[in-house]
Amino acid sequence: MVCQKTLSKREMVRIVRTPEGAVEPDPTGKKNGRGAYICGDAEAFKKARKTKAFERALKVSLTPEQYDELEQQFVALLDKYKSVRCGQPDEQAE
Repeated sequence: MVCQKTLSKREMVRIVRTPEGAVEPDPTGKKNGRGAYICGDAEAFKKARKTKAFERALKVSLTPEQYDELEQQFVALLDKYKSVRCGQPDEQAE
């Protein structure tokens, strides 16, 4: 979504807008609702927040407080994704 890398769904964190309107991480990838995928990188989350990528993808408005809570939940999941290489497009070999 943000880093423009191609990863499988299992290598990314799904952020879901539930039918009740809550926006939260979905580590199982199976919750009902509209979803958006992001790599498990804290910098990618910051970029998504800055560009309002979640708001566009999930068709919802988020307050700064909602973003702060979502970021805390996202950071709690990062250990699972630390082995996945993402964040920057592939560098060309010299």
